[in-house]
Amino acid sequence: MEVTELPIADAWLFTPRQHSDPRGTFLEWFRVDALESVTGHRLELAQANASVSRAGTLRGVHYAQVPPSQAKYVTCVSGRVLDCVVDIRVGSPTFGSHAAVLLDDVDRRGLYVSEGLGHAFMALTDGAAITYLCSTPYTPEREFGINPLDPDLALPWPAELTPLLSEKDTAAPTLSQAAAAGLLPTYADCRAFYDSLRPLSTGASRG
Repeated sequence: MEVTELPIADAWLFTPRQHSDPRGTFLEWFRVDALESVTGHRLELAQANASVSRAGTLRGVHYAQVPPSQAKYVTCVSGRVLDCVVDIRVGSPTFGSHAAVLLDDVDRRGLYVSEGLGHAFMALTDGAAITYLCSTPYTPEREFGINPLDPDLALPWPAELTPLLSEKDTAAPTLSQAAAAGLLPTYADCRAFYDSLRPLSTGASRG
């Protein structure tokens, strides 16, 4: 499995090796050792989600309070989505920046989004299906959002698709509004939390 660190620290892309023959294709879409090699800790699996979306559906930008927030390992099992990781950690060197990746049923890549980062995706095809492994259960009172159409974020959603948002995502604040309201995680708190997840023997922190 090939691992690529994204321009946003603490987010990685995993490209599996696929084995095809006349019967079809086999791959390992998640390996805990590959993830642990870059994060320094195992993913504690608490919940597994799936969503199926029509083309243009835009979900996010979602995040949860730190600690414990919620780390996610996302893959697209059918169709194609444009996935964006947004650095909303106040004090981060890349605060307000994003990394966009294509997830589809061809390359079958996986995306890991660490706690405290924002996550959003747009379905590029009808019936786009993604699954994601989560480190903590969904806790509504600790969940927040940033409007995915915030012009200051300038997320690269395809112009040819009309965004279809939930009422909650439509009403979500912009990044600057969320920052002014004190709703965003801090980079320092996130780094401290990442360190707390690692065995004591692993030594220095990431980043």
